[in-house]
Amino acid sequence: MTAKNNVALLVAGQSLANIGDILYIVTIINFVYILTGSAAVASVIPFTVTSAMFVSSLLTTLLTGRIGLNRLLAATQGLKTAMMAGFGLMLPLLNVSNYYFIFLVIALVALCDGCSNPVSQALIPHYVEPERLVKANGVFEGVYQTINTVMWLAGGAFLLFMDSGQLIWTVALLFLLSSVLLSLLDRVEHRAESESPSSGQQLKEGWITLFQVPVLKRVAVIELLETFAGAVWIAAILYVYVSDVLQAGQQWWGFINGTFFMGLILGGLLFVRFDEFADRHLAKVMFGGLAAGTAATALFGITAIPGAALALSFLVGLGVQLVGIPKQTIIQTSIPEDKLATVYSSLGALGTLTFGVASLLIGITAEWLGVKSVYLLSALLLAVAALVVFSSRKILSKGIQ
Repeated sequence: MTAKNNVALLVAGQSLANIGDILYIVTIINFVYILTGSAAVASVIPFTVTSAMFVSSLLTTLLTGRIGLNRLLAATQGLKTAMMAGFGLMLPLLNVSNYYFIFLVIALVALCDGCSNPVSQALIPHYVEPERLVKANGVFEGVYQTINTVMWLAGGAFLLFMDSGQLIWTVALLFLLSSVLLSLLDRVEHRAESESPSSGQQLKEGWITLFQVPVLKRVAVIELLETFAGAVWIAAILYVYVSDVLQAGQQWWGFINGTFFMGLILGGLLFVRFDEFADRHLAKVMFGGLAAGTAATALFGITAIPGAALALSFLVGLGVQLVGIPKQTIIQTSIPEDKLATVYSSLGALGTLTFGVASLLIGITAEWLGVKSVYLLSALLLAVAALVVFSSRKILSKGIQ
């Protein structure tokens, strides 16, 4: 199969999976809230997802050493299909006394997602020539963020004409189609079986690579700072910001999310259009994205004008994408392809843990110092990340280790 066909299958398969993931989360949150009438219980869902994905990121390296990456990706979608079908059958039996079963399903699905996310990222360089990675990453991010934007805006509409059971079966069908498409991908092995290390070595492999390769150490520091800074965009903080700072209706929370995703989409399109320029100036583009994100986040925190908040949210989203795609490309071109899955798994675990801690600390800070303060803190962290990029601009040049 040609590289173009593999890329098309990967994009199509992951797109169907992403659509299903969003519909599934919307359905689960709605079902749990209606069943229990408790916002607190519904809020446990993100915590369950984050915890399960952290565990999955740690364990993914064990699987990549034993199963071909393409087969592992298809298998995770197949497992999610089976779990959605089982959940669909169990749904009529669930009530207030046994709703905890839902959290088991949520955790199992998140375990699969924590595995499939780093594997799909690691597959891209296997199917794309090095000189076309920037454009390929731009296409993947553009499609992914477009789906995010449309589905989060439209997700609630599905609840108006479909009940939870119908939506769960729709999600199961989407996951099934995704697994079929992904199973058609050309075979990609992580390593020959004869070279497979012990389980302990595999668990440590990604972390060892992160600390041994200088460019990856810089990327990990930037990722940590960005992830911590990004915790200010969680729903709980934005809700307070819209209410206390903008003093606007809660529909503005949706508008701010929408413009943020639009910025992400534009960023992906820019990399598709200007991929050759970006490929030659990855560190400069990252610095520009962080500088723009720093300024926009600081202004977002202090403005009380809803329209200005929308424009600044758009710029923050654009800045995030201007950093993210070069960062992806640098990782993909700085180490051998057979190490990518383990490195992405380690970065995923690090990012998940950081985001969980950051969300807690950001919430405490907002309660203590006010919601404006956390956006200024976020801007400060992004400024530090920009300084890291500037001071490391030579080593962040593609291919330097």
